[in-house]
Amino acid sequence: MTLTLVHDWLNQRGGAEDVLETLVVQFPESPVYTSIYAPDVMPEAYRTWDIRTLWIDKLPGIHKHHQPYLPLYPAAWGGLELGGDVILSNKSGFCHGFHTAPGTTHICYCLAPTRYVWGLDSYIQREGLSKPIELALRPLIAMLKRWDYAAAQRVDHFISISRDIQQRVKTYYQRDSEIIYPPVDTGRFQPSSRVDDYFLVVSRLIPYKRIDLAVQAATQLGVRLLVGGRGRDIERLKAMAGPTVEFLGYVPDDQLPDLMARAKAFLFPGLEDFGITPVQSQAAGRPVIAYGGGGALDTVIPGETGEHFTEMTVESLVNVMRDFDPARYSVSKMRAHAEMFDRQVFVTELNAFIDKVT
Repeated sequence: MTLTLVHDWLNQRGGAEDVLETLVVQFPESPVYTSIYAPDVMPEAYRTWDIRTLWIDKLPGIHKHHQPYLPLYPAAWGGLELGGDVILSNKSGFCHGFHTAPGTTHICYCLAPTRYVWGLDSYIQREGLSKPIELALRPLIAMLKRWDYAAAQRVDHFISISRDIQQRVKTYYQRDSEIIYPPVDTGRFQPSSRVDDYFLVVSRLIPYKRIDLAVQAATQLGVRLLVGGRGRDIERLKAMAGPTVEFLGYVPDDQLPDLMARAKAFLFPGLEDFGITPVQSQAAGRPVIAYGGGGALDTVIPGETGEHFTEMTVESLVNVMRDFDPARYSVSKMRAHAEMFDRQVFVTELNAFIDKVT
């Protein structure tokens, strides 16, 4: 069986790239088609992959600022035809929009229906786009919605990463999908015999992650909060932080497991499509306090692996943190729940799905 991988862009690293890395390990002979590739900002290991870019990769400045070229992505992907037995697209943008040769099966692993098409306002806030870019985007949205919907109809089978995404695929694309959760390397994280008195956040520090809720809640309660990560929101967060909030900066991969394993609880205040860090925390035997929406509805079980706060406000989070007792949660149950999202589970379920539909 020949299998080709398709990915939106390779000029930044996040959860989508974690999925892609697992796919490349699982299918090492498969080429990776992507719109743009900036090798200088991606892991060195990527340079050993068979990466094939589209014509827009040559446009000036696109590696650093790909959003202004948004209107060109449908044309770029729509002009590509791929053949072979199976095409597996790892999609949050427009990369599902290519055409397939007769006899080729296209499986779309949907990280999210295209955010800036179906949720423009929240995408603008998420990416911090300037007003001129916003004004230029809005007239394009009706056209992009038509293209995106039509492209989704060319997909043979959809897989969604959470119940929230499954519902969005049904709502926006009118397509059914099965759920296969994204792969998490749970083996990196183990419970510790020592638990310290601090709450923990590890995230990119950008506005839509809502780290401001955690900072303000910890400041109001006078409890210790460690904030790991970097991003453009750092100065705003520091300005609102009290003396019990400490900013760690970038947390190296080898230090993260111990930091999570010793936390009183992990805070996950934003609305995410899935969210890997809550699973990592549970793998380390620590409960999670998460906003009750998006992927956290799948990954955090109230009363067993953590708690949800119901409104995206400081007061709602404070109410949960104030009475939070980490001793109420079983380390073995949290660990067992996290293992449901392990990489090997992802690989097994994905292979079974491919075998079923081909």
